[in-house]
Amino acid sequence: MTGVRMDKWLWAARFFKTRALAARACEFGRIESNGQPAKAAREVRVGDLLRVKNDSAEYQVEVLIPSAMRGPAAVAQTLYRETEASRELRIKLAEERKAMWHAEGRREGKPSKRDRREIDRLRGRG
Repeated sequence: MTGVRMDKWLWAARFFKTRALAARACEFGRIESNGQPAKAAREVRVGDLLRVKNDSAEYQVEVLIPSAMRGPAAVAQTLYRETEASRELRIKLAEERKAMWHAEGRREGKPSKRDRREIDRLRGRG
C-alpha cells in the first residue's frame, strides 16, 4: 500500500472520532502536510510530516505506516511518531492548564444550596 486518504488516516490514527470530523478539519485548514494545507482526499505516505490541530492539542507527527483500518489506541500510536518539540509543547501547555484550575471552575449566577452553606459557615453564621 503506497498511500491512504488523509481523512481515513487521521481517523485510523485516532486524532478524530469520525472520518467526517477529520474531513472537516482538512476543509478548515487545521491539517498541514509538509508545510502545505492538506485536503481530505490527499494521500498520506510514509515519511510525510503532518501538523494536526484538534480540540485537545496541536501535534507534529511523522507518518510511519499508512493504514486505513482503525484499531485499538495502542495500535494507532504505532502509525506515527510525534516530534520531540511537539511533545514538550503539549506537556508544557497541560501543566499551564493545571496551574490555572481555579479560573475554569468558576461558576456564574446564583450560588447553590451547598455554596450558600459554605458561605454561611465561613461568615460564622450557623
